[in-house]
Amino acid sequence: MGDSNKDSCSFLSEKSAKIFVAGHRGLVGSAIVRKLLSLGFTHLLLRTHAELDLTRQSDVESFFAAEKPSYVIVAAAKVGGIHANNTYPAEFIAINLQIQTNVIDSAFRYGVKKLLFLGSSCIYPKFAPQPIPENALLTGPLEPTNEWYAIAKIAGIKMCQAYQIQYKFNAISGMPTNLYGPNDNFHPENSHVLPALMRRFHEAKVNGAKEVVVWGTGSPLREFLHVDDLADAVVFMMDEYDGLEHLNVGSGKEVSIKKLAEWVKEVVGFEGELVWDSSKPDGTPRKLMDSSKLAGLGWRAKIELRDGLADTYKWYLENVKQ
Repeated sequence: MGDSNKDSCSFLSEKSAKIFVAGHRGLVGSAIVRKLLSLGFTHLLLRTHAELDLTRQSDVESFFAAEKPSYVIVAAAKVGGIHANNTYPAEFIAINLQIQTNVIDSAFRYGVKKLLFLGSSCIYPKFAPQPIPENALLTGPLEPTNEWYAIAKIAGIKMCQAYQIQYKFNAISGMPTNLYGPNDNFHPENSHVLPALMRRFHEAKVNGAKEVVVWGTGSPLREFLHVDDLADAVVFMMDEYDGLEHLNVGSGKEVSIKKLAEWVKEVVGFEGELVWDSSKPDGTPRKLMDSSKLAGLGWRAKIELRDGLADTYKWYLENVKQ
């Protein structure tokens, strides 16, 4: 029971296999679904939160017993920015632990061939070397503002490794850098830097504002990956990677927050002034992941940030209610 077969034919050759994409409505899950459909996969198992509550162990077990998926991609998570993590620490640790524990364990017990668990770059120590290699994990204290989420995601990586070691279950992990793209969260308080900037410039444009004030100096460097690139990497890893160690998934390119804000302003078409409030904190000066391991296996990001921003703004205009 649950013993995976690593010698089976490749993921990409099994277009009719049942694939459970947990979290298919989110930024990441929706991109993975688009990618799988575009590749001709015909049997995606998709459940909304109302249809299947992944925090309820018995419901998850019943789903796996009934559907018996061959492959599982865990893109379901409770996510949010610094404000949300500070306000709801209990939810961030409990819900994420529940979701991943239920899904990984049921996947093993009901004979899933392969599972991919997705986390985020916030798993790494606050003062990790830059660019951050995979082996920086657990070498120092975490960023206090999102440690609840990070601890859950680290536990998920370790659970996949433990199930590989003890049960030979083919469970792998990928840790993406900062993501953006269609279906991102543009909420005024609970969103990340890129969608927050896009919304603020858009609203300033619509309201005819003279200026947009952004916190800090704009000097910190950040890495961004379009979610369609991540979806491409997910398929690549499902097909090519069976290792014990988690893999970083990044673009390998850095941009200053200043340059990012200027590009977003340009894409949105805001004609007013961009003002930096340097009395406000800047955050970590640099955050870049070392994705050379994945590159060595043959995968690289393809979407340039400038193009991705234009694509994301187009989606925002068509889908986000003002």
